[in-house]
Amino acid sequence: FYGCRSLTSIDIPEKVTSIRYSAFSNCNNLTTVTFGENSQLESIGPYAFQSCRSLTSITIPENVTSIETSAFSNCSRLTTVTFGENSRLTSIGTRAFQSCSSLTSITIPESVTSIGSSAFRNCSSLTSVTFENTEGWYYASSSSATSGTDVTVKDPAQNATYLTSTYAGYYWKRNA
Repeated sequence: FYGCRSLTSIDIPEKVTSIRYSAFSNCNNLTTVTFGENSQLESIGPYAFQSCRSLTSITIPENVTSIETSAFSNCSRLTTVTFGENSRLTSIGTRAFQSCSSLTSITIPESVTSIGSSAFRNCSSLTSVTFENTEGWYYASSSSATSGTDVTVKDPAQNATYLTSTYAGYYWKRNA
């Protein structure tokens, strides 16, 4: 569906387990993405929804464990990202939400243990990032690092600044 400019909505069937590389990238008029009620989706692949400039909100199903590189980058009207109540998400990839300039707040699920470099860079409206699990976070210059500089993530406003600019170029990890 890459570049389908007339596509305005999509219903992802509950049996789909992954959305692959650039599946809906550059679908500029895509406004609604709906996942089946008992969604078995486990991964949102690289560039899956990149530059879907009309997408305003997305609810990530609870079975999704990874949001990969640039999955939602340049979704300039994306204001709301919600995760399923019992989210199993463990990783948010490099540049996953980069340049989502309308995103104002996000809650990082308790299950997340890694956030890629520049995941929220250039999210100019992001003022609140709440971590459900605030223990054991550090940032490092390598995705394979097993230790780094400890960072306190209890202040949502400070977290937003850290992730959009101050430490945006680092990989964030949590000791599980």
